[in-house]
Amino acid sequence: MSESEVATMAEYDLSKTIIPYLDRHLAFPLLNHLAELAIFPVADVQAAQYELAKGTNMVDYAVSMFEELNPDTPVPDEFAAKRENALSTNERLQQEAQAVLDVIENPDVAQALRQDKAQNLQYLKDNYNLTPAQITALYTFGQFQFTYGNYSGAADYLYHFRVLSTDADLLVSAHWGKLASDILTGKWDVALEELNTLRDAIDARSNAHGSGSGGDAARAQLHSRTWLAHWSLFVYFNHPNGRTLLLETFLSPTYLATIQTACPWILRYLAAAAVLARRSPSSTATPAAPTSTRVKHALKEIVKVIQTEEYQYTDPLTRFLNFLYVDFDFEAAQRELASASAVVQDDFFLGEFKDEFVEAARGLVSEVYVRIHQRIDIGDLSKRLNLGPEEGEKWIVNLIRETRMGADAKIDLEKNVIEINRPPLPVYQSVIEKTRGLAFRTQAMGAAMARPPQSQQQQAPTTVGEEKIE
Repeated sequence: MSESEVATMAEYDLSKTIIPYLDRHLAFPLLNHLAELAIFPVADVQAAQYELAKGTNMVDYAVSMFEELNPDTPVPDEFAAKRENALSTNERLQQEAQAVLDVIENPDVAQALRQDKAQNLQYLKDNYNLTPAQITALYTFGQFQFTYGNYSGAADYLYHFRVLSTDADLLVSAHWGKLASDILTGKWDVALEELNTLRDAIDARSNAHGSGSGGDAARAQLHSRTWLAHWSLFVYFNHPNGRTLLLETFLSPTYLATIQTACPWILRYLAAAAVLARRSPSSTATPAAPTSTRVKHALKEIVKVIQTEEYQYTDPLTRFLNFLYVDFDFEAAQRELASASAVVQDDFFLGEFKDEFVEAARGLVSEVYVRIHQRIDIGDLSKRLNLGPEEGEKWIVNLIRETRMGADAKIDLEKNVIEINRPPLPVYQSVIEKTRGLAFRTQAMGAAMARPPQSQQQQAPTTVGEEKIE
């Protein structure tokens, strides 16, 4: 790999931008990925891994990283003391948590528990002398197990804690811990459920505080949603339905505003999800399913946002869509697609979708190109798709055969061209298209004209969000 290629890969790598919004344990996979790419000095990546490991109870891992960084230096005695302290703390917390688990895992107790948490706590106190402080032992041990690297155990303890506890702040913290544990254990269905639950919890806390919370609560709401947007990337790019779910979440008004305000680089993943959601016609042997209206609308909306936020963030993926759908500059789109392919391949979240992304992006180029041309040179279109003559011809033939173009297109292999015969739009259909939404726009205009001047309007109370979630 040339120095210029390495520099380009490093320029568009988002790891150092995303890691500050992750728990340190979620950052380890990204750093491991950077170590494999070797686009940054190995010593720098190892130093970052070591600094993260020092803040956990994974003492052996921290020692291994220290030895790699300092092969000729003895391991400091502080690690032995930290290991001994971690073992003793783990044993003590396990005993405290097990005393609670022995009660709630009793079949008789499990049958007696109800939906009302307050009633459950009272029942456990009256019959088994369990107090809220003892219930909190489940949270403490689950949190410790997480720092210890036992993510599966942490998920179990935090789940049991959430079933019983009424402590609002600890419950939110347990939600974050449970989500991180599910991500790190690769339980994507469970992680998706946890992600949705946490998103609802953030919204509920925001609504509960209402308009009296002040600016701090609004900032906390933005903070929580920003972190959730980054954590959700692990889920959305590993769950089978994740790309569609990402579009549904990130294009909602609250999260779109969050992205534009606090993390415009997430537009890379919005753009990638929109392209991937457009199923590539030639990637399967069976005919492609028709593209949903929702996905088409999502792509158009994302292009508008990319235009708006171009001053804040741009990369080959966003520029590809901008050149294709705004400028109709196919040469520029072709160049950016080649760069976007490299960016996708090296991105931690997108790497496994590289071939699928390129195939779907070629479909978009073909779709736009065909839409504005009636006579298409197959060789020219193949070149714009970064394909060789024979490969491009096969690809385009499959595209026509498996999409709605087939009825309107005729291939002349002798001249190596495609003739597109589009029937003229009926007059009544043209009128419908031109007047679509006219009644709504007229009503909106009338309402605007009837509205009193701004100075005479009563100022609405400001609605703000939740308390800060740490």
